[in-house]
Amino acid sequence: MATFRSGFTLWQMVTDARELTEHPSVRERIDAVQSIMGPAFGRTGYGKGRPLVNALEDVAQEALLLGDFEFAQRFQRFAAYAGGELFLEILENHYDERARRRSEEYMRRLTAMGADRAVAVLDALCQDNPDATVGDVRDLFRGIALSVDHLGIGDGEGGIRLPTRERRRLQQYGHMELVLRGLPRPASAEAAHMVGDLLADADVELLAQLLELKTRRAGLDALRVVVEDPASSEKALHDRLKNQEWIFGGAYVAELARRQYTSDTILDIPLLRGDGAIHVVELKRANIEKLVIRRDGHLMLGAPAHHAVSQAQNYLRAMDENRQAILADHGVDTRRASATVVIGHPRYVSEGITPQEIAETLRTYNTHAARIEVVTYETLLESAARMLALSSARQEPDQAEEPTA
Repeated sequence: MATFRSGFTLWQMVTDARELTEHPSVRERIDAVQSIMGPAFGRTGYGKGRPLVNALEDVAQEALLLGDFEFAQRFQRFAAYAGGELFLEILENHYDERARRRSEEYMRRLTAMGADRAVAVLDALCQDNPDATVGDVRDLFRGIALSVDHLGIGDGEGGIRLPTRERRRLQQYGHMELVLRGLPRPASAEAAHMVGDLLADADVELLAQLLELKTRRAGLDALRVVVEDPASSEKALHDRLKNQEWIFGGAYVAELARRQYTSDTILDIPLLRGDGAIHVVELKRANIEKLVIRRDGHLMLGAPAHHAVSQAQNYLRAMDENRQAILADHGVDTRRASATVVIGHPRYVSEGITPQEIAETLRTYNTHAARIEVVTYETLLESAARMLALSSARQEPDQAEEPTA
């Protein structure tokens, strides 16, 4: 059951954010958020619950439709906090400068403490073994790292108890980056000159593209790890695909903030196409043994795939029937909606059916489908990997020009 949150800090952040946009439609939706949180509901505290989460998601979605992705991300985080998915400290680190400085100071002290402990470990090693080598040091710290896997929180008197504040810190490190600032100058004037030349000649747009490629590659690797774990749930897969619309191809502008458009449909990943229409991604587990089955010598999709397609069909039908209301309330056109079902992986399919046979079966099925496509996680990963490879090739430096006669 969701633990909904609200409070003065969120109210203040929403109020401050209203001044950052000039779009009347976005401000109108922010006003709706404030009316839910404020005295209009006759509360002494601040309003919260599913209506508040939906209203915050509406702001994010409107900002997405207007192309203001940074503003949309801000309200997506507000909605995640209001829905109990993020601690308040995460929002403060992003949107409260004083809180961010406090967090940075905490991380600096923690890093210094870790370095100090490392020095103490090395001192102890040298005292016990004055002839210790670099290899000995490496083995020591590798052993420490492996031992961490065996640590846990005990229930007895000798156990370790983490207070709520420290649990929040752990989540905080899952959402923040440690950036080194104010580093000493290079050791020599020559090194300083080389660094200066590098920065002067740097193509900022190219650097941004390279960083984006690195981020996408890391996201794809993380998804592959989850897919290759037979115990992975649909939620684990969804977590790795969230806000990574690029994996599904270049036809999609962004992942929409709102996942519910009718009373009986909650979409896994709603994507916005370039023409303003919605595309539904329905996620199922990767470990599907009966993804493709053999009957009377013929290959066909198994029951799990048919059930997933039926679910996607119901989503599209519901959005077709409510097209006018969805377009008026949320600005999303669902009349031309389409869907992709991502399900299964050849490595988990039984009965000796080969990956090629699975691909051919799905190709035959998709040829006869109009608005719904079924793909495996293997196909999704391979397609995204090819996109990354092509993008990386475009970023390679041009070869030297041939000398002219």
